[in-house]
Amino acid sequence: MELDDKDKQLVKLLQEDCKKTTKEYADNLQLSKTAVYERIRRLERTGVITGYVALLDKEKVQRDFTVLCHIRLVQHTKENVLRFEREILKLEEVSECFHVSGDYDYILKVNVKNMKKYREFMVTKLTAISNIGSTQSSFSIKEVKYSPSVYI
Repeated sequence: MELDDKDKQLVKLLQEDCKKTTKEYADNLQLSKTAVYERIRRLERTGVITGYVALLDKEKVQRDFTVLCHIRLVQHTKENVLRFEREILKLEEVSECFHVSGDYDYILKVNVKNMKKYREFMVTKLTAISNIGSTQSSFSIKEVKYSPSVYI
């Protein structure tokens, strides 16, 4: 779907704060409330906007121990890849999972309370998934940039 400049501006505003009123977006974009409302509905209907979420302060909810876990599968058959991906979707500690090229097959972003909880996650959940050949964990020292927004 091709977005015009007003759509792009609206999407940027929604990504910054989706809790504003339609009137506030309309005032900012110099459009009518109805025009903004219709644009938002069209963006949702066409799947450009896929949902809305509340972003949490990971420290306040005690999930600020962030680990990038690199996974190498033993076998790369379609069945094994799909089984691994189905199992990862069930793990609430995993906030992101990427199928990647290079030395590893997947990179997981894991958020837990501390090292003890990460070890527990590894031992009881992650390594319970069959077909994992090896893992390598990198622990985040500091989150320099975080943005769920997509630049368009």
